[in-house]
Amino acid sequence: MFVGNRQEAPQLASHFSWLDDLQLPTEQLFCVDRKADPANWTYKSLYRGDVARYRRKGSSALGLDFHKQGVSWEDSEATNKKKKKGGDGKKAADRYYSTVSRQLLKAAPIFKNVFIFLAHTGQTSSVNPLGVYDSLTALWLQGKGQQDQRKEDAHTEEGTALLGGRTEDFNRRLREQPADTQLWIEFIRYQDEVSAAVFKGEEEQQGSDAAERRKSSYRAVLEKKLSIAERAVATNPLCIALQLERLRICQELWEPSALAKEWKKLVFLHPNSTPLWREYLLFTQSYFSSFTVSKVNAAYCKCLSTLSAVRDGSMVSHPALPGIEEDMLDIFTQQCHFLRQCGHSEKSTALFQAMMDFTFFKPDSVRELSTKQQVEFFEPFWDSGEARVGELGARGWKAWMLQQERGGWLQPTEEEEEEDEEEVKDRTQPRGTIWLDVESSREATDWLPWRPDKAKGQSEEDCEDPDRQVLFDDIGPSLICLSSPELHLRLLLRFLSFLGLPVDSVLSVSPGQPGLLLENLSLLTQGKRPLTSYDLADGGINSVGHMTTLQGTRKWVGLGKQGEKFLTNLFNMLQPVLPPHHRAFLSLSWIRYEKLKVMRCLHGGNKKRLRSQGKSSKRVAKRLLKEPDNRSSLVLWREYGHLEWLLGNLDEARKVFSTATALGGTKGLSSLALCDLCLLWSQLELEDGAKERGGQPADVTASPAVSVLTRLAEGTSASSTSSSLSTVSILKARKSYEQALAATFCLILSSPVQDDLMAEKLRLRGLVGCYALFQYLTVSVQAANAVYTQQLNSSKEGKLARADADSNRPCVSRVAAECEALAWQQAALLKYHNSVAVFPLVTLRQTLTSALPVWTTSVPLWSIYVQVENRYHSAGRARRFFHSVTRNCSSVVPRLFAIVAEQQRKQLVDAAQRSCLHDDPLSILPENGLSNRIRGLFENAIATETGAHCPLLWRMYIYFLVCEGKVDKATGIFYKALQNIPWCKGLYMDAVQLFPDHLQEFVDLLTEKELRVRLPLEELDILLED
Repeated sequence: MFVGNRQEAPQLASHFSWLDDLQLPTEQLFCVDRKADPANWTYKSLYRGDVARYRRKGSSALGLDFHKQGVSWEDSEATNKKKKKGGDGKKAADRYYSTVSRQLLKAAPIFKNVFIFLAHTGQTSSVNPLGVYDSLTALWLQGKGQQDQRKEDAHTEEGTALLGGRTEDFNRRLREQPADTQLWIEFIRYQDEVSAAVFKGEEEQQGSDAAERRKSSYRAVLEKKLSIAERAVATNPLCIALQLERLRICQELWEPSALAKEWKKLVFLHPNSTPLWREYLLFTQSYFSSFTVSKVNAAYCKCLSTLSAVRDGSMVSHPALPGIEEDMLDIFTQQCHFLRQCGHSEKSTALFQAMMDFTFFKPDSVRELSTKQQVEFFEPFWDSGEARVGELGARGWKAWMLQQERGGWLQPTEEEEEEDEEEVKDRTQPRGTIWLDVESSREATDWLPWRPDKAKGQSEEDCEDPDRQVLFDDIGPSLICLSSPELHLRLLLRFLSFLGLPVDSVLSVSPGQPGLLLENLSLLTQGKRPLTSYDLADGGINSVGHMTTLQGTRKWVGLGKQGEKFLTNLFNMLQPVLPPHHRAFLSLSWIRYEKLKVMRCLHGGNKKRLRSQGKSSKRVAKRLLKEPDNRSSLVLWREYGHLEWLLGNLDEARKVFSTATALGGTKGLSSLALCDLCLLWSQLELEDGAKERGGQPADVTASPAVSVLTRLAEGTSASSTSSSLSTVSILKARKSYEQALAATFCLILSSPVQDDLMAEKLRLRGLVGCYALFQYLTVSVQAANAVYTQQLNSSKEGKLARADADSNRPCVSRVAAECEALAWQQAALLKYHNSVAVFPLVTLRQTLTSALPVWTTSVPLWSIYVQVENRYHSAGRARRFFHSVTRNCSSVVPRLFAIVAEQQRKQLVDAAQRSCLHDDPLSILPENGLSNRIRGLFENAIATETGAHCPLLWRMYIYFLVCEGKVDKATGIFYKALQNIPWCKGLYMDAVQLFPDHLQEFVDLLTEKELRVRLPLEELDILLED
């Protein structure tokens, strides 16, 4: 090559050089590459495609022997492709691990014998001179073969014949019994078995073609199921179960608009069916593509107003079904919790406030009107600006209507000290963390509806946040009429539970699907004090004002200053209008709420806050006990004594218990409330004695717990400072316990349980618990275990252990709850004995494994089981038991505890593997694969119908993946969770904490779906500017 003038050409170099090594930029621009490329000589071209590709044959050097060496001018890649496609006409043999081989192994018959007997044919030939070869071997010796496909065809024909036989049987039975709806549903679900048999092996194949085939086959099965469902519906047009089964199939085939239209058509045709309304509400609430809070809330309002018209008889075409009021109350409660989970706490609280006025303070002049007319009369009261339930000076709807004729009254003013608390405490924190702190803080303080203060001249235009105002149009269509006092009490207890107060578990059972409301980890972290923690078990449902991340903590132990005033006003307003036996429930919930706040302070470890809360709680308890109706209430005295014990005032607590037993008089074992009190007292004494002495006392006659239980059986006032007992008194007490239990169970087996009063007489836990604890202290743990086993077996024989699934009678549920409490007491006592003495674990394990299949949703029992099994390295046994329970149970509670058990085991294994003390033996054996097992449990749980709509399950899954470092997979699970629980604001808050870079995206998503956003990002920027 030449550059410029030929005379000025630069000198060529003989080797390559780096540009930085040259002294002048124009020096030695080119070099002569004397290393030749042999391909250029041979093919006279620089293009790589012209170079021939060849493959060596043989192992010696090329050119030594032309008989052994040669050059293959074929393209190796083309040859491989032909071999893969079978272009050579011969199919390569499949390896043993291939998909075809695995299918053959599945289809191969199982031989019972160790070896295969060869039948003696008796025919000899040139290839079979001895006659010992079978026909197939003889054919092989002759060079002939028989296709193996005949065997496969035989097996396929056999399976097809079997499936065809079952299908013919289904068709025959359905022709004979077309009205058998359960048979139709079984036939629809049988199609899954048919598809699994027909398309077996395809799930193991890989590649896009196999995935496409699986998708098409799955769609074909769905279309076949849909055709059967439509035929079933045409035959049974009034069957709701078949309609629901058809819509579940359509959910994967139809477009969202067509599916929503079909749902609306179905509820229009069956407006009086509450199960159908529940499914429709769940569909609208969990279908992400069409979900908004306003649409779902409108569906709830439409449901309740329609059911109210059916109840009143206004809808003549459809009669009211039995239990419609109970179902309406359940749907109303579910609507309130839905709004709370969406962040609209003001609307949910206002709904309960309106129902309190609409139910307990209804004027007599409107009681005979229809629900729609009563709501129209209620609207002027709501819009009048008068104080509502829980507000200062509230008198109720009835008093307001009477006073309107006299010109109204003056509203008292409440001077509130406005505390200007700095919302942004640490500006150095990340932006997402600050948003979470302010958002959760506002949720905790601003859950009450905003009302204009007339004394300050405020109006509705003065509200800074319009979402805090609740108009009548937001709550009017959801108001319902409840006729019975029992339903009035249920409504009140559900409002108290909504506010975070402990209430009766039977009367305030969670409505609809309990899994929809589970979102708090406290459900899975219980059982710190095994003998005395049953009554305050946490249900895993967040109270109003507690909206934070999964690992977040409460801002206050209660409802805060404003919330406590609201609660006090609510109690003071409702107590005069309640009957005496209902006021007892209200007082019990209040004092247990105070005890719960003390326990939270104890767990928090703040002594100053504990001292302040203790004084406040004791003041409330004493005020309740001074009321005339409560002075002789042993239930309240029991709670007050426990409160003093928790605060560390043991002597004061013993005085309270002793005073309460004196109030009980000589009733003894005939007073079930006195039995409950003495059981708690003796349990507390037993736990305190175990701390001091490290176990049971040597002399049972000097035990305070034995003294309490013996005085109870004698019918005398118990005192912990009593003199030592005699052995005769202990024997007499044992005889009294036996006679009392025999009389109680004769009453159970002879008298039908028909009402709540009878159910209250059958409270077994106090009497049986006292006798079992007495036997444990005076005889042995085996004797106490025998007491529990005998009573539970007697209850099961009397058919009282389980509540009837089709019965809504609280009395049946009450007896079932008592049996569950007995099972928990038995397990808790055995666990306590294992902690203080040497005792075989098999007894406790047998007790739990026999009780949990009966009460699969019992959180206290599952807590004890997980604690026991994780203490010992018995993973296989626990896994088999969890699998046996979850296989036959639709509840999400066992699945949650199975996941928690594996997570706790993984923590132990990780701690052992990360230990630096390699010389010390590890107490836990290292184990692999736990992460994959936990992920498998999560996937199996969210695949169920109840697990797919459980917020706690999804939030735990996302948090687990992030802790494992799999952020991308966690992000995918978050978006998958949105498809099932788009209403849960806590899920979005978890995402902000775990994926802080996407804060803007998540807030936009909250706004799009109309969930409550209390701190817009624009306001956050303004707060951070200062």
